[in-house]
Amino acid sequence: MLSFEDVLAAQDTVSETARHTPLDYSHTFSAMTGADVHLKLELFQRTGSFKIRGATNRIASLSDAERDAGVVTASAGNHAQGVALAATRIGVDSKIVMPERAPVSKVKATRSYGGNVVLHGRDYDAAAEHAHELEREEGRTYVHAFDDETVMAGQGTIGLEIYEDLPGVDTVVVPIGGGGLISGIATALKGKDERIRVVGVQAEGASSVVESLEKGHRIERDSVETIADGIATRTVGEKTFEVISERVDEVVTVSDSEIAVALTTLLERSKTLAEGAGAVALAAVMGAKFDFEADETIVPALCGGNIDLNTLTNVIMRGLVETGRYLKIRTVLQDRPGALEELVEVLSREQVNIYAIEHDRTSRDVAMSSAEVELDLETRGPDHVDALIDALTDEGYEVDVLV
Repeated sequence: MLSFEDVLAAQDTVSETARHTPLDYSHTFSAMTGADVHLKLELFQRTGSFKIRGATNRIASLSDAERDAGVVTASAGNHAQGVALAATRIGVDSKIVMPERAPVSKVKATRSYGGNVVLHGRDYDAAAEHAHELEREEGRTYVHAFDDETVMAGQGTIGLEIYEDLPGVDTVVVPIGGGGLISGIATALKGKDERIRVVGVQAEGASSVVESLEKGHRIERDSVETIADGIATRTVGEKTFEVISERVDEVVTVSDSEIAVALTTLLERSKTLAEGAGAVALAAVMGAKFDFEADETIVPALCGGNIDLNTLTNVIMRGLVETGRYLKIRTVLQDRPGALEELVEVLSREQVNIYAIEHDRTSRDVAMSSAEVELDLETRGPDHVDALIDALTDEGYEVDVLV
């Protein structure tokens, strides 16, 4: 099993490429949760993710023959960039298999770091199968995204940094996909101080670790579905599951809606952009998914900031909906002059801003003497939404909330 000494040995190797990322106290999230919250801003790492640490440690361990043959890996995006950069820095050829639906921004970034990208399969696991085929066919060394002790040790250097910067930390909250990150961090922190609690977080739509711990053995989900694409794996690694079972104190899940709220709140209040997988730890703290004391010192690890702009748009909109900042409704008006103006007057009185109006007199869903209206509205929170719906109902409008 991965040892504390393995993580310590990785520190010098990793520091040649990776940055020591900031650990910042957050007034906003401390006030919001009642805890003493410090954000580990690993999303400011080179390539925008922690993955460069493990990739650097693994590729540095290659023999001369392995370097000449090149490496191959599979990744949803962040590990791909880490392997591509780490390999390019020492002159090793890298072939990266990414899922066909991998974010365009991550594909472009991987290529820019020198990786030869192959798009294959519907998710990480399908991409990994093809990468192993290339490993056998071309004699390359496979660099596993998580189930490799050298990779895990490299990721664990984050735990060493957290302890160095905040030795009084009580709880560290870490995302889990395949489990390499939390295995390394838990090993580092428990090696420094056994009392430090390590809490893992998965997306509800990719919760293989939670289910595996409940059953006492690794399980594989039939599919995964989450906006946190960086942790969207169908199963946890064999080696990582062993470490998680022994050294991680608790594993919880968060919904995509909770991830979206954490991401948008982080962006709005802390001016910091995380990807879905990078926001799950904060989502667990904000949602009190595990018990903690008032003023407990908690470090959510924000470990990725590589979010595709199209995904970001959708996630921000989801976050606005969940926090009552955006509302889409449908109602029916009499098809007569002034009917739309009367509706707008109600909205104005309730201080609602209108993004868009769609007015349809030809809809088959309403009487010929009526018109269907859909409105996209800017609101100020759940109470404001409730007040608006009450006001419209009092005026005789039948309102369907669409989002």
